[in-house]
Amino acid sequence: MKISFKGDYALKIILDLALTYNGEITHIKDISKRQDIPEKFLEQIIVILKRAKYVKTVRGPKGGVFLAKHPSKITLGEIVRLIDGSTAPIACVSCSAYLKCSFENKCVFKKVWAEARERTNDIVDKTTFRDMVKDATKMEPRGALEYSI
Repeated sequence: MKISFKGDYALKIILDLALTYNGEITHIKDISKRQDIPEKFLEQIIVILKRAKYVKTVRGPKGGVFLAKHPSKITLGEIVRLIDGSTAPIACVSCSAYLKCSFENKCVFKKVWAEARERTNDIVDKTTFRDMVKDATKMEPRGALEYSI
């Protein structure tokens, strides 16, 4: 699994919003500052998250963004797949279509890569943003939270 900057930022955005989940609207500028995400890039990611119904937005001077779902209903795996696609470490074990490799029938690595995908999925599909909020609140005050891949 490879997580891009866009995927990393999307995870940070959802975590930031999960930390204040209670219907509170968060200004995009505030997320940008707290998570060190360029504002224009953050806006592009918000559009993707909004289309996928993970966030809602409110326009205007008192506008901003908030989670559309409870943090316990959003997994890391959902966001990773939304932004970066498959969690498979190599195409031949991805659920997506790929060109069949001529060595596939005698490849000793395929089993290992499939197991790596399954173990990764087991973790990211069971880990919710509620879990992440619990971990984050044990670490640092909200303004000082740092997360990086």
